[in-house]
Amino acid sequence: METLEKKEQLNELFDVYQTLLTDKQIEYFKYYYQEDYSLQEIAELLDVSRNAIFDQLKKVEQHLFSYEEKLKLLEKKQKRLEIMDQLQTKECKELIDELRKLDE
Repeated sequence: METLEKKEQLNELFDVYQTLLTDKQIEYFKYYYQEDYSLQEIAELLDVSRNAIFDQLKKVEQHLFSYEEKLKLLEKKQKRLEIMDQLQTKECKELIDELRKLDE
């Protein structure tokens, strides 16, 4: 069983990288992680084997973690949000410079 923390992380990664997945992978991911269907329910709904669903979800998970490892888009997004939150407490110029460096 997957931890809640891992599911949250996968959903965040999915939000960033879903356009890099196939339509089938997107559909399976949404049913399992966002609509909380079981593997068996998805299999019956889509008329495929439970094992096919399991294999595709594992591939999606691997892809999402691999994309983030290489591209770090989620990490940069989170850093940007942190910097923006700090804008009220620090000099704006320093923080703007940090934001620019993230996109270099």
